Amino acid sequence: MNGTVKWAGDEFFIGTTGRGYSLVMDTKGDRHSAPTPMEMLLLSVAGCTAVDVISILQKKRQAVDEYDIRIEGTRADEHPKKFTEIRITHVVRGRNVSEKAVADAIELSETKYCSVAATVKPTAKIITDFEIIETGGE
Repeated sequence: MNGTVKWAGDEFFIGTTGRGYSLVMDTKGDRHSAPTPMEMLLLSVAGCTAVDVISILQKKRQAVDEYDIRIEGTRADEHPKKFTEIRITHVVRGRNVSEKAVADAIELSETKYCSVAATVKPTAKIITDFEIIETGGE
């Protein structure tokens, strides 16, 4: 796995993965025109666990209609201002979705599968919870 990051001027950077996908990062504090690297790290944690959890729920044949994650990071006040805590809330909407299935899927992601979370765990406490919302569904 590899990539490059190129300065594009005015505190913009273009990241390109080894597979050729590019994205813009904005580090100018008041402009807010693209994600910062720290925002991307949060989204990477959420994306990694989301992939695991939905895959596990599908394998468990849970009737999930919608699934999303809310994620929030708390950073240290002093440089390097690393994340000290990350809160993840899994929101599952579906029909008769098992609480145990969701809890087990999250636990498997946290302890076995999510490599991004495993990377940040040594410096950031990760706190997770979930809610299940029953839908009428077809």
